Amino acid sequence: MLKIQAVVLLFSLAIVGCANLFNDAMSADQAAAKVKLTAVLEARSDALKARDLSRHPRETLEFFGIMPSMKVAEVLPGGGWYTQILAPYIGTEGAIYGINYADTMWPMFGFFSENMIANRIAAMDAFDEIITGIAGANMTAKGFAFDRIPASLNDSLDAVLMIRATHNLNRFEETAGTRTRALQEVYALLKPGGIVGVVQHRAPIEADNAWANGSNGYLKQQAVIEMFATAGFELVASSEVNSNPNDKPGIKDSVWRLPPSLRTPPENEAAMRAIGESDRMTLKFIKK
Repeated sequence: MLKIQAVVLLFSLAIVGCANLFNDAMSADQAAAKVKLTAVLEARSDALKARDLSRHPRETLEFFGIMPSMKVAEVLPGGGWYTQILAPYIGTEGAIYGINYADTMWPMFGFFSENMIANRIAAMDAFDEIITGIAGANMTAKGFAFDRIPASLNDSLDAVLMIRATHNLNRFEETAGTRTRALQEVYALLKPGGIVGVVQHRAPIEADNAWANGSNGYLKQQAVIEMFATAGFELVASSEVNSNPNDKPGIKDSVWRLPPSLRTPPENEAAMRAIGESDRMTLKFIKK
């Protein structure tokens, strides 16, 4: 009996030792990632860093669990604010992909000229060149539209980031199924257990549902959770890191009245600047 107890004790100690080594290794990886992210954030221009107090890139990316060497897609890269962080942070051992709206979605807005649409499509075709300018020629990068993602990428990505990118997909859902198709493609891209990080302008709970359909930039948080659940994703965490209680939009308001857009009469600009950027939900989903 004593021999058995001794063996059990030694085995238990071995397990504890292995667990401690594993935890130490994980801590080392996380510490290295934190150092790298700090360096990337500090290397940007003052103009880009000026929005950190509103957009909280460090806290947001750490909340989502984005690490160097991951394969990550950024939906609607837009002006490249997050791309300027993601590309050098992920690094040459990982990969970054830009995904824009489906080519067929642009005419639905009703205000894009044919030339503007052509330029937006061409911008995604040149996404790899943009990344070369940010992170160097050795970075794996490619741009696509939601209706032109190659099947060869399916089940290969660690994370998809949808930062301020969900409202217009939902805006045309009733008439064209844009959100449903986009989330199907996001699901297909991810590995099992892959991450979807969502930052989205948040409508007040009591807001009119028709107003909060995305056409004004805002969506209700519970509605976003339900749309991702319907698409097969599981909500695993939420954060208030990007919340702004000063943003209290009414039925006549759109998110673009606020900075940085400031689409508001000149006499309202000071009040909008005082509010700051939008109130945003921050949600982490995984592919089941």
